[in-house]
Amino acid sequence: MLLSRLVPSLPRSDRGAQWDPRWVWLAAGIAGVVVSLGFAPFAVPIATLLGMSLLIVVLRHEVTSGRGIRSALVVALAFGFGFTAVLLWWMRVVSPGAYIALAIAQAVLTAASVLAIRVVIALPGWPVWSAAVWTMSEYLRGAFPFGGFPWGRLAHATLGSPVEAWVRVIGMAATSTLVFLLAAGLAHLVSKPRASEFAAVLLGAGVAIGLGVVLPTGAASPVGSTSVAVVQGDVPVLFASWPSREIFAKHVAATRDLVAAVNAGDVPQPDMVLWPENSLDFDPLNDPSAASQLTDLTRSLNAPILIGAILDGPAAETATNTGIVWTENGPADRYTKRKLVPFGEYVPFRDVLEGLVPRFGREIPRDMLPGPEQGPIHIAGVTVGDAICWDVAHDAIVADTVRRGAQMLVVQTSNASFTGTSQPEQQWQISRLRAIETGRSVVVPSTNGISGIIDASGNVVERAPTRVSTFVSAKIELADGITPGVRWGANLQLGIILLGGAGLLLAARKTWRGRIT
Repeated sequence: MLLSRLVPSLPRSDRGAQWDPRWVWLAAGIAGVVVSLGFAPFAVPIATLLGMSLLIVVLRHEVTSGRGIRSALVVALAFGFGFTAVLLWWMRVVSPGAYIALAIAQAVLTAASVLAIRVVIALPGWPVWSAAVWTMSEYLRGAFPFGGFPWGRLAHATLGSPVEAWVRVIGMAATSTLVFLLAAGLAHLVSKPRASEFAAVLLGAGVAIGLGVVLPTGAASPVGSTSVAVVQGDVPVLFASWPSREIFAKHVAATRDLVAAVNAGDVPQPDMVLWPENSLDFDPLNDPSAASQLTDLTRSLNAPILIGAILDGPAAETATNTGIVWTENGPADRYTKRKLVPFGEYVPFRDVLEGLVPRFGREIPRDMLPGPEQGPIHIAGVTVGDAICWDVAHDAIVADTVRRGAQMLVVQTSNASFTGTSQPEQQWQISRLRAIETGRSVVVPSTNGISGIIDASGNVVERAPTRVSTFVSAKIELADGITPGVRWGANLQLGIILLGGAGLLLAARKTWRGRIT
């Protein structure tokens, strides 16, 4: 097998004492579980660092003990399943089958990442090669298949740690690299290194963590402020079991409550009002009654509303997930979601799968179409970067809208199907990190939670209670500067990917030469 040729092995005289392979495999699975504890609902950043360190210790032992491809596969899969089974537990509310399918798919992809690291971990300078390969694998998992699944990246687990500010300087991808390097350093310390190596590891970690503590965050070149109000209308009863337009009616009612509060002087006059994704599960452009209600609301508020609507597509079997700025004169700017969720917003291979799984045809009768590359939208004189739900997890979409002039970010989302799970909290983690990374205030309107307002340092300014009809408001800072993480993050990611590829080629060349000689 090609993989068996690539897996490095050392001369028998260089191999250390072997541990019982069953304990090694168990340790790999435990490492995966511990890494997952850095993400919501646990959100313990040090756990991710410790879990990755344990994985690296296991992989180093695997190489030095000369175990073959069978053990390598077990280690990789044990880590992959340990990690994804806990991280993605929220998917079970969709269905047990969906959870199992997603967990298995992501576990296999994660296992491939572990195997790739095992290929380079015997090279001189292995921490650098291994960190680059891990970051390369995060990119690939976030891009393929079906647009990728950029969830559970090491950078996402840095929120609340001294490392979180690094996303502003080097971006998400390179921050994952930094976390891996810190884990590699910790793993190296348990191998009884020479005093000089011990000191070098401590110095490097101290510099990375110390700089993280003092790195500046906040608005990138402030340019004033604006007052925003977030409306969370809630959803009626169980997800997807309500009549059409019920969510719209609830958001209209919550917005009227906001109007009353503003008129009573209990809430400051907002410059803009933000509704969540899917606050209208129909097309208001083709519904005069809904359009009239929206226009009346904007006049009562004396402010535009950013709605989230399902617009009819060019064909009867298609639609788009779109945010529309609604003013007293009707619809204005709009943004259409670019990264769609497979088997949630569209069905790949529909002609085949509908016959095998009739549920797809019932629950997803139309395929959403992705929006084109789009710039920010304009609301009440403010340039706003809209990222609809899944978009916020994709680096390129967020960076693109900021580079095009977004002064604040809005994450319109609908997490109603994951109510009571850790999925909304994990997305909230990402949204807070985006605020730090971009130097922008981030406002999150959700149908029933998590809705809230985040400042440019990632701090929570306002957070609405979940599963209720309510609203929150605040004055937020605007910014127009470009942080280094936004400006150079993609270039750093490309460089790291190329470095990881070079490491794999170098390891393959070294192994091949060793087998020939």
